[in-house]
Amino acid sequence: TRQEAIRDITEYIEIFYNRQRLQPGLGFLSPAVFEQRYYAGLVAA
Repeated sequence: TRQEAIRDITEYIEIFYNRQRLQPGLGFLSPAVFEQRYYAGLVAA
C-alpha cells in the first residue's frame, strides 16, 4: 500500500542514508555524525 511504501522509504532514509552513508560534502562523515558534531560545537561555543 501507499502507507507501507512511505514507511519503507522513510526507514531507508533514516537508517541507511542518514546514519551510515558517508557524504563527501560533509568531510566523509555520515549526516547523523555531522549533525552531532555540529550541535556539539554550538553547545561548546
